[in-house]
Amino acid sequence: MTREEAPGGREIAVVAFAQSDHRRTTDELSEVEMLMPVLHDVLDRTGLKTADIDFTCSGSSDYLAGRAFSFTLALDGVGAWPPISESHVEMDGAWALYEAWTKLLTGDADTALVYAYGKSSPGSVRDVLTRQLDPYYVAPLWPDAIALAALQAQALIDAGDVDEPALAAVAARSRASATANPHAQLRGSVPHGDYAVRPLRTGDCPPVGDGAAAVILAAGERARQLCARPAWIRGIDHRIEAHSLGVRDLTDSPSTRLAAERAGAFERPVDTAELHAPFTAQEVVLRKALRLDDGVCVNPSGGALAANPMMAAGLIRIGEAAARVHRGESDRALAHATSGPCLQQNLVAVLEGDPR
Repeated sequence: MTREEAPGGREIAVVAFAQSDHRRTTDELSEVEMLMPVLHDVLDRTGLKTADIDFTCSGSSDYLAGRAFSFTLALDGVGAWPPISESHVEMDGAWALYEAWTKLLTGDADTALVYAYGKSSPGSVRDVLTRQLDPYYVAPLWPDAIALAALQAQALIDAGDVDEPALAAVAARSRASATANPHAQLRGSVPHGDYAVRPLRTGDCPPVGDGAAAVILAAGERARQLCARPAWIRGIDHRIEAHSLGVRDLTDSPSTRLAAERAGAFERPVDTAELHAPFTAQEVVLRKALRLDDGVCVNPSGGALAANPMMAAGLIRIGEAAARVHRGESDRALAHATSGPCLQQNLVAVLEGDPR
């Protein structure tokens, strides 16, 4: 929904963004130790203390941690005493940001801290992600995330929407863009590699790694006090496809298109788009659904092909888009996050800076 459609109609902005250096393994660090420097960084950017935050919301997955209610341990990094107003979503942090946004809209809070983290390195993330599939017909077959993405890529090739050289070009562009991103896991000239699951090569797939990210939201004049050029959230919406892959057209993403329409993305052109496309073929689908032409700068951070920390990569897309608005490199940016196999659930946010 757009701000005008939301109850209260308050102006809410991303005023700070921080992230970790994304690495293949962080065996020497716990989730709390990985998260704490990021939380300190994002608070330092605004001068706020933990006590100044009215609401805290996090995104993570117990399946990655391998233990129930693991997110409660991460609160040690936030500082839960004196007692804080806190919530958690078992989703990417982009959905935690959506919850915090609605909290600020109600007027119950003026500032919010949103953070997300994930350590994929301890286990096989390809196998872990099978647990989100239909438990009766699909999950027992154990099709992993790369195999399902390969089905989507092959459907696009069969439809004539793309070919393997075009997919390789997406990967090369993304990782070339990541050379300017000190937090990226893969940067520069990365070999496209052998087939992972045909037609996808290793270069068409995201790296497995660990990382964390955090943003601070603020409402109205409070946002202008905390940031020289706030990234105002003009609209945000999320939609979901049918659970069964067999009833979906994998070459299209109606949920992304509807979320973008409801967020006001099509009202005026955007100059930047940070797309959560873990696989090269998914960028092709998203570009079409979001009507992005060659004049839009897509994934200047390198995107999920350069760093894809589970549960944080979608929040990072919003943070990267907001950071470009903060720096004056973008006036109107689109950020996208996804969850589930083959772009099953999609969130779209539109961010704008004040007129120059």
